[in-house]
Amino acid sequence: MATLQNIRSKGPLLVIVIGLALFAFIAGDAWKVLQPHQSHDVGEVNGDALSAQDYQALVEEYTDVIKFSSGTNSLNDEQTNQVKDEVWRTYVNNKLLEKEAKKLGLTVSKAEIQAIIDAGVHPLLQQTPFRNPQTGAFDKDMLKKFLVDYSKMNLSQMPAQYAEYYNSMYKFWSFVEKSLIQNRLAEKYQALISKSLFSNPIEAQDAFDARVNQMDLLLAAVPYSSIVDSTITVKESELKDLYNKKKEQFKQYVETRDIKYIDVQVTASPEDRAAIEKEVSEYTQQLATTESEYTTFIRSTGSEKPYVDLYYNKTAFPRDVVARMDSAALNKVYGPYYNGSDNTINSFKVIAKTAAADSIEFRQIQVVAEDAAKTKTLADSIYNAIKGGASFVDLAKKYGQTGEANWISSANYENAQIDGDNLKFISTVNNLGVNELSNLSLGQANVILQVTNKKAVKDKYKVAVIKRTVDFSKETYSRAYNDFSQFIAANPSLDKVVANAEEAGYRLLERNDLYSSEHGIGGVKGTKEALKWAFAAKPGEVSGLYECGESDRMLVVALAGITPEGYRSLKQVQDQLRAEIIKDKKAEKIMNDMKAVNATSFDQYKSMANAVSDSVKHVTFAAPAYIPALRSSEPLVGAYASVAELNKLSAPIKGNAGVFVLQMYAKDKLNETFDVKAEEATLENMHARLAGRLMNDLYLKAEVKDTRYLFF
Repeated sequence: MATLQNIRSKGPLLVIVIGLALFAFIAGDAWKVLQPHQSHDVGEVNGDALSAQDYQALVEEYTDVIKFSSGTNSLNDEQTNQVKDEVWRTYVNNKLLEKEAKKLGLTVSKAEIQAIIDAGVHPLLQQTPFRNPQTGAFDKDMLKKFLVDYSKMNLSQMPAQYAEYYNSMYKFWSFVEKSLIQNRLAEKYQALISKSLFSNPIEAQDAFDARVNQMDLLLAAVPYSSIVDSTITVKESELKDLYNKKKEQFKQYVETRDIKYIDVQVTASPEDRAAIEKEVSEYTQQLATTESEYTTFIRSTGSEKPYVDLYYNKTAFPRDVVARMDSAALNKVYGPYYNGSDNTINSFKVIAKTAAADSIEFRQIQVVAEDAAKTKTLADSIYNAIKGGASFVDLAKKYGQTGEANWISSANYENAQIDGDNLKFISTVNNLGVNELSNLSLGQANVILQVTNKKAVKDKYKVAVIKRTVDFSKETYSRAYNDFSQFIAANPSLDKVVANAEEAGYRLLERNDLYSSEHGIGGVKGTKEALKWAFAAKPGEVSGLYECGESDRMLVVALAGITPEGYRSLKQVQDQLRAEIIKDKKAEKIMNDMKAVNATSFDQYKSMANAVSDSVKHVTFAAPAYIPALRSSEPLVGAYASVAELNKLSAPIKGNAGVFVLQMYAKDKLNETFDVKAEEATLENMHARLAGRLMNDLYLKAEVKDTRYLFF
């Protein structure tokens, strides 16, 4: 139990990041009740379906881990979407590996996992709370003791807070153990593939030479930009021929949608702003005469910055307030004023200022008995015993706790919602002197609290802030809603929306290649239903009005086109193909011009019309050369330089940004010694990275289907 309490005391301060398996996660939307006629599957891998219930269970598993490790109760929409995507990505990768591992006979034994735990160096283990307090390293004995103690616990006889903590700890470890198995299987499969891609002395020598041999060259070029695009004619037959040649590059593996949409953001009217200014002015007058109960008063003003009766660092207050605090007199109101960065009307009052410790070391003993009376009696007994000279640590251990000291700083609670027992606890910690004791009653428990050290004295403040956003009124929103609704009703087709949006004062936006795996439209919150509509509509249809954002936006979507799974059409890629044909024809024209000049020296090429020149130094075969004169990376420069003869002029070379000629004037070699083993090791590491691309091939073969957008 002592080990458990030691772990528990550190739990709230842990912020754990689990590599390879977990990013920042939080629970997704509440489970939706599915209609009986709907499929309950959110996706499919290698023909195996993942039900919505199982997917939700995986999301909740990640959620429980993050809640335990960081103490976070909720995250923003972006982080919520991250959990959904990471759960799906991990599930797909594990299913892909599972199939391949089964064919190859790859497994992970219990002995392998135990060996990893015994070694204690795996990154996942380093991120757990089972760590030695002195060294910070993973401690397998702490883990073993926890698992033994947990198996013997009768959680029904423990305080709910403790039972919940130990359950969370066990679920956390179960997740880590499962992740260790999955990661180990992935490592074995990756190693198997990597070892099949080996190097040899000849490749090693070539790689070494490509890196250490350096050349300096003169370059003369005629850029493609010197020829106007409109002077080049591209035939339809040429587009078709190039399309057929490159068709495999235009293969699309999932269906996408092209949409046009209008996003309306409602803002405050001049009347709305005047009304808020009037309210803040009235509250400012009241703040000037208020001398107590600031928490209640600030709450009544609707301020976005609640008042907490604690001394805070300056940095805990809004930036606009901090910028004006030095100009504000003590107990005098500053404001009202408008702050453009957050669109608020503000006023504030510096109530008090003091110098106080920013970091405080304390220790505690939590006391809980059968009822409130027995709890108080026991707490009084412990408190009096310590006051009489008894050992704090010995008494803590007697009641299953460590009694070890912990540090708390203002960063742990500033800008958090603090009230009730939390406020009482932090106030007591701040107000106690070093070595002073307090018998603190908190809810159904008592805490014997002792401050053991204080440091980092800083200036701290109590400031009451009235901060009100200049927001729109219900009347303003209703007016915008009615106007937008009338526009949608009058323009029920895509053609009409396109023709009339600008005249009606709306900006028409477009988005091509919208994927169902996205979480909304146009980066606007709360547009999942609009996304779902887009993948159920027919081209030319217009959606209804969607209320979204932070209850301040409205959206209408029109479906412009559908790109089905398969090959993208010539029409969709013709601009890309035309640009390539134009570049090729420009290259052909420039090379013909160079041939007509019949130049035999570098200076002759340099003097051609529109020519640019440059000196390119330290060119190697191992890396493409960047040519400032062309503002382009040109891999063929390094390729030619590797076989060039000193002072010999090259023939014209077709590059990325122009046609150029080269002349090498110097050659050097880095002062490095060839080490065949080191070179082979480097090449094998490069091969290992290339082997990682195999997952993409497995993904394509697995015919993965992702229909999560229908439910989540």
